Amino acid sequence: MKTILLIEDNLEVRENTAEILELANYKVVTAENGKEGVEKAVNTLPDLIICDIMMPEMDGYGVLHILSKNDKTNHIPFIFLSAKANRGDVRKGMEMGADDYLTKPFEDIELLNAIESRLKRNELLKVDYERNTEGVSHFLKAASQGRFNIAESTYDIQPFKKKQAIYSQGRRPSHLYFIAKGKVKTFKMNNDAKELITAIYKEGDFMGYTALLEDVSYQDSAEVLEDGEIMMIPKSEFLALVGSDTAVAKKFISILTRNLVEKEEQLLNLAYNSLRKRVADGLLHVYSKFKSSEADKPKLAVSREDLAQVVGTAKESLIRTLSDFKSEQLIDITEGKITILNEDKLRNLLY
Repeated sequence: MKTILLIEDNLEVRENTAEILELANYKVVTAENGKEGVEKAVNTLPDLIICDIMMPEMDGYGVLHILSKNDKTNHIPFIFLSAKANRGDVRKGMEMGADDYLTKPFEDIELLNAIESRLKRNELLKVDYERNTEGVSHFLKAASQGRFNIAESTYDIQPFKKKQAIYSQGRRPSHLYFIAKGKVKTFKMNNDAKELITAIYKEGDFMGYTALLEDVSYQDSAEVLEDGEIMMIPKSEFLALVGSDTAVAKKFISILTRNLVEKEEQLLNLAYNSLRKRVADGLLHVYSKFKSSEADKPKLAVSREDLAQVVGTAKESLIRTLSDFKSEQLIDITEGKITILNEDKLRNLLY
């Protein structure tokens, strides 16, 4: 049974609303002012909060502000219930992170539908979605209430050829990119026109989001490593998705976080590791992008130039180290393609 916290200072409205909710098989906890409502929210951790705006002790905006700062309560769906129907009041509540806004008087079915919709959406956002086309599609569909569905999208999934540019350093962003198939590298150019690969993305990854969120030009360029397919979600749609709901934004950011962690680890490795460690780490990093399953033993068809850029070294130094790894039977090189023979020993070089 789901628990709903009802914060309402009007006794008649509070009792009538509580009765409706109980008849709909919800457990109801009530509070008659904002201060009491905050205390009960923290103590009971309800599944959803319905809160009036104009109340003694603390108004509804204050309640939402305090609960949104608490890690235990900031994920709880929050619905404003008020006699105020001014557009500015509605906008203020939604900008603060409220999930919905119902105006008194309201129909019973209107209230119950709003509650059911928010509870269902919140449950969908709790799911640990797989980082693949299907998983991300389910998340976007749930988060946007059906507006996004990568598997059955109205957006074009465009084919890209190997070495085709997707975006360039210094250009303004216009899309969020989702890799439906294939692999993509991002890289920066230094003053000597040498490349440094900043990341490698594979199927199920988003890219180009940092520039969108910070509203700045791209700090690197993106180029396709192998033939693939990429969906381009317009900037306006992406910003509307993460800007309309704090819960959606947090979930989306958690999906993107892995890429940020990988970039940070890569920069630390470039700064502090020996060449052997950096080459081993670079091989394992690229290997993880090409590996489709635990049992898969992919042959890495990556150019020595690209691999040297991942490692952050000269191509000649990379080739010498690869030759050492081959003689130590850590890898095999056949027709230019690299196969990792002993992943565990290669990984041990990092420690």
